Amino acid sequence: MEKTLPSKSSKPKSLPVFHVKAIALETVALPTPLRRPMLVRDLFHGAVAAALFVLALPVMILAMLVVKMTSRGPAIYQQTRSGRGGVPFTIYKIRTMRSDAEKDGRPQWSTRGDSRITLVGRFLRATHIDELPQLWNVLSGEMSLVGPRPERPEIIAVLRQEIAGYDRRLAVKPGITGFAQIHLPPDETTNCVRRKLTYDLFYIHRAGIVFDFGILVCTALKVVGLKAVYRRK
Repeated sequence: MEKTLPSKSSKPKSLPVFHVKAIALETVALPTPLRRPMLVRDLFHGAVAAALFVLALPVMILAMLVVKMTSRGPAIYQQTRSGRGGVPFTIYKIRTMRSDAEKDGRPQWSTRGDSRITLVGRFLRATHIDELPQLWNVLSGEMSLVGPRPERPEIIAVLRQEIAGYDRRLAVKPGITGFAQIHLPPDETTNCVRRKLTYDLFYIHRAGIVFDFGILVCTALKVVGLKAVYRRK
């Protein structure tokens, strides 16, 4: 994993239509939603995930068959991630990289033009079909549809040393999509993570069904190639 320290002069390549106010990450208090019952929100996520899982099942099966026919290795990729409170769980995705992508045993982020990604894998990533098996993680109660993206424990161990307050994003269940994901590109450096953390904490403090629904709509628009931003104050 690249451990590029954030630079004061670094700026995002593209800014969302609205701007999340910068906050002192190390001084953020426990998010308000954690002190409120989350049952209704969890039921909403579970119901939507169940419906999407049934609708997406034929697509997942077809994608897994194509992956098996075009490259060696299992069609479903399993990896340990950290969930709410840092509790580890197994995340499921349709494999998009070569089976020996981490043969040296060192965890690392995927980068632009990553040679480890297969031809079929590039299509699956572009269409986000590879993420569909995570609906099972939502049904299992390990993830939500919306929330901070789950990270690997080995990478978290590095990031918590580089970024003050990083562990605060573990206050809620991780999500398949999130407020940070609809506005910012995938992580490639520590500086990227620092920017996303501000968005993740903004989301945690305002999590709710209405906010989640807006993020899901924006995600759907992005999947079909439309620009999507969420104005939220």
